[in-house]
Amino acid sequence: MGLGGSFGLADWLILLALFAAITVMARSLSRRQKTERDYFGGARNLPWYAVAASLVATEISAVTYISLPSIVHRPGGDLTYLQIGLFGYLAARLLVAWLLVPAYYRYDVMSPYDLIERRLGAAGASVRRTATGMFWLGGVLAQSARVYLSAVVLGVLLHRELGWLERTTGVPPHVAAVAAVVVIAVIWTWLGGIAAVVWTDVVLFLLFVAGVAVSLGVVARELEGGMAPAIADAWSAGKFTLFDLSASLTAPYTLWAALIGATIGGVAAFGTDQLMAQRLFCCRSARDAQLAVTASGVSVLVSLSFAFVGIGLWAYYEQAPLAGVAAEIVAEQPDRIFAVFAVEAVAVGLKALVVAGALAAAVSSLDSILAALAQTTSALLRSRTRPGNGVRLPRLLVLGWGLVLGLTSLSMDTVAARYDALLDLALAMAGYTGGALLAAVALSLAPFGRDGRGFLWSGPLSALAVFAAVWHQPAAGWICLLGCVVLLGTWLRMDGRGRLGASLLLAMGAGGVLALWGRAEGPGGEILAWPWYVPLGAVVAWLWGLGLSGRTEEPASGRRVSLPPPAAAGEGAGAPSGEPSGVLASVAP
Repeated sequence: MGLGGSFGLADWLILLALFAAITVMARSLSRRQKTERDYFGGARNLPWYAVAASLVATEISAVTYISLPSIVHRPGGDLTYLQIGLFGYLAARLLVAWLLVPAYYRYDVMSPYDLIERRLGAAGASVRRTATGMFWLGGVLAQSARVYLSAVVLGVLLHRELGWLERTTGVPPHVAAVAAVVVIAVIWTWLGGIAAVVWTDVVLFLLFVAGVAVSLGVVARELEGGMAPAIADAWSAGKFTLFDLSASLTAPYTLWAALIGATIGGVAAFGTDQLMAQRLFCCRSARDAQLAVTASGVSVLVSLSFAFVGIGLWAYYEQAPLAGVAAEIVAEQPDRIFAVFAVEAVAVGLKALVVAGALAAAVSSLDSILAALAQTTSALLRSRTRPGNGVRLPRLLVLGWGLVLGLTSLSMDTVAARYDALLDLALAMAGYTGGALLAAVALSLAPFGRDGRGFLWSGPLSALAVFAAVWHQPAAGWICLLGCVVLLGTWLRMDGRGRLGASLLLAMGAGGVLALWGRAEGPGGEILAWPWYVPLGAVVAWLWGLGLSGRTEEPASGRRVSLPPPAAAGEGAGAPSGEPSGVLASVAP
């Protein structure tokens, strides 16, 4: 690649020692995993502060670690991204703690999709399968984007080592970098389940904080005159701009996108997406889960520190402009700027901490999605087969999903070109299905006497609506048309007979999807910036879900099947009815 600087022996020794120690820790935790409930729920015995740190580590990921400094560094960059965390995500955490956590512990479930099945009675199993499938889609898209970014960065940080590997084995650097991230995450998740995920996330959180501290220290040392003049210059250049009051729906970092879009999206992410929500089911009580999700708001300060790295990089390269190969690769992909700085300016020994931080940020979200994907898959499989308590199936599922994520991340180049920053790419991918997941949980908790069956069509319809709002190429139009035809065909075959009004409602939804596809406004043709994906999807999935659902059936006993008697609020052991149900039917000892 032609960049100066490389890993030294001290760097390799430090890096290997750190990851060997974490692997030993994961191995020690594996001895405690005897059942699926232990493997996926940590035996509901994890302290709230560890869960909070794990939430922060998963939320931050390599995307924030690498891409946020780039967003601030680039021409016109500023701190407006922080509005998302400062307003939207903080409000979302409070709503999840106040509204969703008590419901989850009241019904003693292990995922939001268990709650859906418990609450919706006869239609619950079908709705749960649809919601789980949408979680799989959103989880794979979002985490594949994160793995892709991690590989882009590692390709710069370890350019000489990966170049040597390519010359020796023929394996391209990007493929080798993806494989390294996926293998590490699979090993740690395989060994210890969610307990290993949480505790390794605590260590990984400390590692990427150390990485950003080293980066800030190196920037301050390298700047002529220190940080004070640099901060003054950055202030004059508008780098400290925090608020964007524009009303544009195609701009991602406006105050309105933060207050409305990010709040709704944050509730979906922290409360209904199993990637983040799985931590809430590992705490000792509902109160501990509320403390954990609220305390994880400290991520705003972590994001602020990454933004300051971006300001430091801007000041550094104002004094020593990029040139040669470094300038070329940053021009090709602006998100590489932090990695280029680490390669060229960070000393041997300290470089290991920066690379360890990047790997830690990558693995901290990947191990989480592996555990979440495996848990939801196992729950569906166990509901169709004999109950089992071992951990063999969960571990095989972790391995299988790791392979899927690795392969899909290699195909992210085309999608990445759609977004200005890879941070936007990763956050946008989860938005395709986040609104549907939020609506599914809301439908299960709604006191309207509806069976929720309409979500079988409204959930996919919402994902199509988001897709149509973003992609406007001819191929996207054919995808939207095919999706709408399939939805209408299955509706007429399964539930459409004798329900003319509902059929017309679904036809109107399909027409709306095609209208969204035909309307292009933003610089890339998009209608909405990514913070609005989840609100759009939630509105479509909720309204059409209600309209297409039937009334809740009353069994002979007079008790509505959608409302099983709950346990006392805050209880976390034992199913409310006295028997395990949902996923607990397959994992209770």
